[in-house]
Amino acid sequence: MKVIVMGSGVVGVTTAYCLLKDGHEVTVVERHDGAADETSFANAGLVAPGHAYTWASPKAPKILLKSLWRNDQALRFRLRLDPALWSWSLKFLGNCRSDRVAVNTARKVRLSLYSQDMLHQVVEDTGVAFDGAKGGLLYLYRSPAAFDAGVAKMRILTDNGLPLEVVDRDRAAAIDPALSATKDRIVGGIYAPSDESGDARLFTRNLADWCAERGVRFLYGTTIRGVETAAGEVTGLVTDKGTLTADAYVLAMGCQSAALAKPLGLSLPIYPIKGYSVTVPVAGRNNTPRIGGVDEENLVAYAPMGDRLRITATADFAGYDKRHSPADFQAMLAAARDLFPDAADYSRPSYWAGLRPMTPEGTPIFGRGRQRNLFLNTGHGHMGWTMSCGSARITADLIAGRTPAIPLDGMQAVH
Repeated sequence: MKVIVMGSGVVGVTTAYCLLKDGHEVTVVERHDGAADETSFANAGLVAPGHAYTWASPKAPKILLKSLWRNDQALRFRLRLDPALWSWSLKFLGNCRSDRVAVNTARKVRLSLYSQDMLHQVVEDTGVAFDGAKGGLLYLYRSPAAFDAGVAKMRILTDNGLPLEVVDRDRAAAIDPALSATKDRIVGGIYAPSDESGDARLFTRNLADWCAERGVRFLYGTTIRGVETAAGEVTGLVTDKGTLTADAYVLAMGCQSAALAKPLGLSLPIYPIKGYSVTVPVAGRNNTPRIGGVDEENLVAYAPMGDRLRITATADFAGYDKRHSPADFQAMLAAARDLFPDAADYSRPSYWAGLRPMTPEGTPIFGRGRQRNLFLNTGHGHMGWTMSCGSARITADLIAGRTPAIPLDGMQAVH
């Protein structure tokens, strides 16, 4: 079967890989000049089932409200005359109830664990390098109240099969000696020994090269203008380089998916939530973190990536605006330097801001569109790297008519 995958982020390229392994003739269409040049470019890098909690929680509305006059909140709401933002936000608020949090988080951790297993299979099969770091992740707390709350809510993850260990500050420093000099700044943490990290962009680009060597066609610098349909099927993909045809089509365009799907009669509840990252070199430093983690009260993530340290933070409800200034990164840099003062050369930052394709539930969207040969693999939000390989396998299974290995309750497109 001929299959066209729309998008070459980590979700699109892993989908192309799974379709190639199933024996399909695969073409990937991408408007950028290379793979992973959008959301996957400089994300947090954490493969983190241990952080699969949904963002929509009972605490979220208060945080978003405070962000209207305070700029130091982890979730920041920007007032905009954008009907899509208000429609999406109402759905998001509807998922802030405790019962919805439990359901959505359980779905996220189930998909994350499955996807991590698939990631290991991809790496074993291909040998792609991505500055991966195993050995777990640490989720650190600075105050007793936040620590107690973190321990209380982790049961939803352990009940779904994730091993977690509650650690005091001494145990945290033993797991990662980079914390030894600053352990008094934390009270403890939660250690997820099976979590890991790696450079999603490096992984995606190397996997794209691996696939290209085996016959996958990548059409970079090709902008999709629209989709032709007839008799309940997609009949062609209209691009600025001409019309492409296939037997099946996969929509994996992240934040751009909703706009492309709308003329096809499909309303996808996906909205861009901006995140910020800074990457700093670690050459010559002696106390770089051995593993990644999250400073939970500041919601600042960090991950070692070979000769670099990646630091990420903030969820900005700001539409499709990717602009940023050095001031946007000061709080996350300060939090990282507080825990790891000698970890990197903080005077040489590389700044980036990208858009996460979020659904109100925090889970991606699978299944068919209104056209029977259109398949969806989109809306992965802040965990696209973690969920990518499992999502790709699910999509390939659906195209082949196989039942996916995990249930897709609440994660299939509603027509």
